[in-house]
Amino acid sequence: MPARTLLPLLALVPLLAGCGDTGGLVSAGSTPTASGPVHLWPDRRGASVPPADPGGAPPEYVKGIPPVRDQDVHAVDPVALVQAELSAHPNTEVGADGMPPRTAAAIRECAKGTDKDEEEPEACPVLKPYYRDLTGNGKDELIVGIEFPDKMMSVRVYTADADGRLNRIMATTETVISVELAGGDVILRVPSGNHGYELITAWSWDEKQLTMLPTREQIVRVPGNPQAPGSREPAPVPGRP
Repeated sequence: MPARTLLPLLALVPLLAGCGDTGGLVSAGSTPTASGPVHLWPDRRGASVPPADPGGAPPEYVKGIPPVRDQDVHAVDPVALVQAELSAHPNTEVGADGMPPRTAAAIRECAKGTDKDEEEPEACPVLKPYYRDLTGNGKDELIVGIEFPDKMMSVRVYTADADGRLNRIMATTETVISVELAGGDVILRVPSGNHGYELITAWSWDEKQLTMLPTREQIVRVPGNPQAPGSREPAPVPGRP
């Protein structure tokens, strides 16, 4: 092979070798070693823990309400529903059916048959209903809120069985900041015992208990909005606007 032909071929060898390195893995340096949990005092005999109380209200069929068709709770009048519960549990002030006398009296005066797209009068403690499939059966459940004095609120959830009977699967009364729906959970935010914090409780459907139970709780700091030092406006100079 002539020398003038060999020289260009030799010049291509470094270029081809460099192409093989393109896109290769490059070390990012050493990584910290993972540290697993350490069991302190492993020889100590711990206390025994009894089984936990489910903590939710047991399911209860609502009496005095006609059966619904095709498990469609949208056809249920929430005011008539709560009034039926009042009639079944009169003068009850504590427990799942507990209600202050003043609130019970106001509910008895609520107008029945109001269109579901219209809001109840402000004097009626039964709030606008919401609907969501919380049990995973493909049918919506009925979520009802009842305003109590001092920012307290009763949150109740109802489902319909195959026979059309309404079954209350959740009933809790709290000093509520807000109520939210996330997936199949009902989320309640309430003030905690620590100043500047709130308690978030997620209620979820439990197929074994056939009711909604508080499954997760979290205490979180209330987000503040302090004014940053750099964003403060300068103090006014005397004699200037």
